[in-house]
Amino acid sequence: MHHTIEPAASGRAGCKGCGQKIAKGELRFGERLPNAYGEGEMTLWFHLRCGAYKRPESVLETLGRIGDPIDERAELVKLAEEGVQHRRLARVDGASHAPTGRAKCRYCRLPISKGDWRLSLVFYEDGRFSAAGFIHAACAQDYLGTRDVVARARHFNPKLSDEDVAALEAALAADD
Repeated sequence: MHHTIEPAASGRAGCKGCGQKIAKGELRFGERLPNAYGEGEMTLWFHLRCGAYKRPESVLETLGRIGDPIDERAELVKLAEEGVQHRRLARVDGASHAPTGRAKCRYCRLPISKGDWRLSLVFYEDGRFSAAGFIHAACAQDYLGTRDVVARARHFNPKLSDEDVAALEAALAADD
């Protein structure tokens, strides 16, 4: 049961990382798992970058096994290695302002005030991603082991403006 990287055959598969469709002909990462609902196996499809962000070990294993030329191989390896080095980094699923003050940070357990920057988290279990709450942007270093999360957050929340990114970077550095 080997994972795969191949061009998308149609344009119907949705990426399990970001939820967007994978365009026909675009290279995609397929993580093969035992079928939880019957015999055989199932394949979870990801955009290559989404796979490197969300399933770093599997992507590294696959890139190491296949020799096919991939334009962004070095970048994918770098992203996946960061995810392996900081095991909680694969949980980052975007960034946003807290709409209320009711959520509590998974790291420090304090409320995330309305309007403060927070990082969304997901857990991966049994071939599915489940919402796992939030952390303060300032808690990223302690919880994730790194503050280098802006590219990931922007990848999973492409609506972040340049001003939002600058504010998020300031919030990430707030505990200095």
